[in-house]
Amino acid sequence: MDEENKVQVTMPLIGDTAPAFKAVTTMGNINFPEDYKGKWVILFSHPADFTPVCTTEFMTFASMQDEFKELNTELIGLSIDSIYAHIAWLRKIKDIKYNGMENIEVKFPVIEDIKMEVSKKFGMVQPNASSTQAVRAVFIIDDKQKVRTVLYYPSSTGRNMKEIKRLIVAMQKADREGIATPANWELGDDVILPPPGSCGTAKERVETKDEGTYCLDWFLCFKKDKTKK
Repeated sequence: MDEENKVQVTMPLIGDTAPAFKAVTTMGNINFPEDYKGKWVILFSHPADFTPVCTTEFMTFASMQDEFKELNTELIGLSIDSIYAHIAWLRKIKDIKYNGMENIEVKFPVIEDIKMEVSKKFGMVQPNASSTQAVRAVFIIDDKQKVRTVLYYPSSTGRNMKEIKRLIVAMQKADREGIATPANWELGDDVILPPPGSCGTAKERVETKDEGTYCLDWFLCFKKDKTKK
């Protein structure tokens, strides 16, 4: 595609308010964000129904739906397919056995987006990949409708749902406690304290005798987390 005819792809960035939309889904009509006030949302797209990688992803997401609900988080799927194709595919998924999962019922809504209205708002249609299919994207949107995480995967690589859940757990904990989480953090691991804002605070932080707090240097201090893994 030459530069003159190149399509400009736009997408919401981290910290942006997620675009509002209304859509027909396998669970009825939805109005976002009105129908999801006070909830976190995982909005994810897949290239097409009846594709092998997406089938394994939907089975895994559906098997974890209750785990996400415990985190006040709802799932919304999307592809540029008709509602009838969605329904047929989800019915077929129920017949498939994979990785210890069987009789899986997808109870979260899957958006019909034939006109690509929602896909284009979220930058899910990327012409160098395909002009007729959505890329494999994930948007994690918080309970204030702010985009908190944006993930894109190649068509050949299935998403890691455990990592998506870990992200939500980490972000919600950071919001509640005003902390950060280190590399490879899991629930129950030590957390990072915000860096000190002054020399005096830095000195106090390093010399602290507070039980459960320790520093590797003035800018890198941790707090023991009593949360059970």
